[in-house]
Amino acid sequence: MKNYLIVTGGIIDLDFAGSFLKKHTFDTVIAVDAGLEAVQKLGLMPTVIVGDFDTVKPSVLLKYQQLPDVIWEIHKPEKDATDTELAVHTAIRMGAASITILGATGGRIDHMLGNIHLLDCALQRNIPAFILDAHNKIYLLKEGKTFHRADTFGTYISFLPLTEAITGITLTGFKYPLTEKNLTIGQEAGLCISNELLGDLAQITFHSGILICIESCD
Repeated sequence: MKNYLIVTGGIIDLDFAGSFLKKHTFDTVIAVDAGLEAVQKLGLMPTVIVGDFDTVKPSVLLKYQQLPDVIWEIHKPEKDATDTELAVHTAIRMGAASITILGATGGRIDHMLGNIHLLDCALQRNIPAFILDAHNKIYLLKEGKTFHRADTFGTYISFLPLTEAITGITLTGFKYPLTEKNLTIGQEAGLCISNELLGDLAQITFHSGILICIESCD
């Protein structure tokens, strides 16, 4: 398995990230621009460094420029993709079997929303991809899923449409069940937010569309 970690330049809770990395190992680390500063603080060794490097501290950049065997992907600031998007495509191109992204939330909402949409690049190639921060685990679903309480990130599970409509949502084993419900962007926005598992297992099924799934803790 080629498990890829992307560390990008958003807000990162270093205590959470350090704890997470003690429990999970990655074959390849991709540092993205200012995410290189978090990589340094977390004691990670990047395999690939991507960006236009307009936000990383020059002293940090200089340190890594002196290291051998690091792959550099340097881009101009004037481009049609964000640095995080370029990193995701790099991971896919290198054969990632799964992608986890730290630093993709917090700060600028435009970047956060863009990063959530980026998960679809992996989804369309059947590559599991996740955005993590101290309070949330975010990923996309194009088919049903069974949730195990022991494996969930937090107490709450929310579903929001990524595509315009989701048809035939059925929730079983949840505090708030549904049967064959359609969900449309902008309509009944709170219907599938802050649900909870009743027991050890719960399941979602649906007929069509792509859902944003957010597992959250307070």
